[in-house]
Amino acid sequence: MYISLESCLSDLERNGHLIRVKEEIDPYLEMAAVHLRVHEAGGPALLFENVKGSRFRAASNIFGTLDRSKFIFRDTLEKVQQLIALKNDPLKALKHPFSHIQTALAAAKAFPLKNPSSKPVLYEEVKLSDIPQVHHWVKDGGAFITLPQVYTEDVDQPGIMQSNLGMYRIQLSGNDYVPDKEAGLHYQIHRGIGVHQAKANQKGIPLKVSCFVGGPPAHTVAAVMPLPEGISEMTFAGVLGARRFRYIYRDGYCISTDADFVITGEVYPGENKPEGPFGDHLGYYSLTHPFPVMRVHKVYAKKNAIWPFTVVGRPPQEDTSFGQLIHEITGNAIPKEIPGVKEIHAVDAAGVHPLLLAIGSERYTPYMPVKQPAELLTIANHILGTGQLSLAKFLFIVADDTGHCSTHKVRDFMMYLLERIDLTRDVHFHTNTTIDTLDYSGASLNSGSKVVLAACGDIKRILDTTVPAPVKDIHIFSHPEMAMPGVLCLQAKPFVDYDTAQQEIEILNQQLQLHVDELNGVPIIILCDDAAFTAASMHNYLWVTFTRCNPSHDIYGIASFTLHKHWGCKGPLVIDARIKPHHAPPLEKDPATEKAIDRFFAKGGSLNGY
Repeated sequence: MYISLESCLSDLERNGHLIRVKEEIDPYLEMAAVHLRVHEAGGPALLFENVKGSRFRAASNIFGTLDRSKFIFRDTLEKVQQLIALKNDPLKALKHPFSHIQTALAAAKAFPLKNPSSKPVLYEEVKLSDIPQVHHWVKDGGAFITLPQVYTEDVDQPGIMQSNLGMYRIQLSGNDYVPDKEAGLHYQIHRGIGVHQAKANQKGIPLKVSCFVGGPPAHTVAAVMPLPEGISEMTFAGVLGARRFRYIYRDGYCISTDADFVITGEVYPGENKPEGPFGDHLGYYSLTHPFPVMRVHKVYAKKNAIWPFTVVGRPPQEDTSFGQLIHEITGNAIPKEIPGVKEIHAVDAAGVHPLLLAIGSERYTPYMPVKQPAELLTIANHILGTGQLSLAKFLFIVADDTGHCSTHKVRDFMMYLLERIDLTRDVHFHTNTTIDTLDYSGASLNSGSKVVLAACGDIKRILDTTVPAPVKDIHIFSHPEMAMPGVLCLQAKPFVDYDTAQQEIEILNQQLQLHVDELNGVPIIILCDDAAFTAASMHNYLWVTFTRCNPSHDIYGIASFTLHKHWGCKGPLVIDARIKPHHAPPLEKDPATEKAIDRFFAKGGSLNGY
């Protein structure tokens, strides 16, 4: 049990999981660059003791590996898993009541504790500018909070048990924000805070917001847990941390007394300001858009407070470990929520939301000699209508009677699907719909399309592992490379516009439609800016293909057709994964900063050896 962030960091240090960075470090680019380099090396958590321009220390990479996260929660993880299992199968508790006593005792920690005797976060009031101004990427609009716990309450049902705790980035400085008086509040669609703000807007009153930073690590994890509506994140934090969530109210704001920092403020109806750009978890900059602005009321800090942060960028990053921890905690909870689903996996290398893999059941017509997706399509609709799963762009779903297929073995899963898919029948589009706010492949913010690729039954083809002859001598497209069995990358000229792209596809179609049989082993062709890069690894293939494609606009087919409004193709599916003019720019490290931080890793530096 940790009573504070500092107690967690001290425990990590005692057990070899943390390094102190003693040299002065600049929060402008340097702290993020050091974090990224250490994370890439699988290194420890970091405690920055001398942050330029701030008297507060900072910490990062706390949850940098799944093993470290499991170490942090080693005393409670199993009990939390048991509680979730009991929720999924309550009959277990009735059949074996005495075996669940420890689980019941753990649940007693769930109830938040109001007005505790100790209130360390009220030690002093500070300004936003006193906080380490961590600027992560060169084109970021300012300094951001990347591990906030943003707390709001339902104005119709106030109180902590109907509250929402989420992790939405907060812009501390830059743009048009009044220094120390305003902060940008960025949250995406399908977030609980949006429900609270909508209700406050309807009443014409400001929404009170409290931003907790730091505190026991269970509080941070609670803010990212995909809990069902109506279940308070504070109860989950209590169980995971084996310590009741402690809170008070000051000036009408909820205050987490164990937090290192608390920022309070109000969001007024219709009051927005430009927020961003910001380097995000898809590996690109999310651009500047109007988002709610928070008028800052007060900022509290505990004695010797520590500012935790993380750095997001092209995966895998520290937030990848969050996803792994969530999966470790929830186990098969999501499949239990959706009948017929055996597994679901959001592919981190593709930016999480762009690509979902799923295994479902196919029981509708067992008496039919030819197996084809039927129940799978019903399940697909259920998945795409469920919470944040609805933000997916690509859903690849299969039925597997062997039990050997796994969504977590991405390459093997894709081969299983590609061996069985019928491209004339098994491609299903959803157009003019919502996608992830951070995904710029669509027509406008939050707007794009989806596609379901479903497969089951017997193997229909042997996947090619070498470049087939018909694509070796085609013109306009060049440098053919196999990204994986059955997936061919072709290098194309830079994307100009969709009219030009249509003409290019026509040329490709003319060259390949007479060779459909010879291309049977290549069900997918990727058009890209750099074929060698895209095909160099599964990570590159997944990132390029699924972050740079809007299905309705960027998927074509060789010998394609539309029959009774159903689209299909007799040859390969063609995915145009080139960078488009409306896309956000990809993140790139700053060479000068990379050179500057070498001092930390040189002989005598705090991080020598990493």
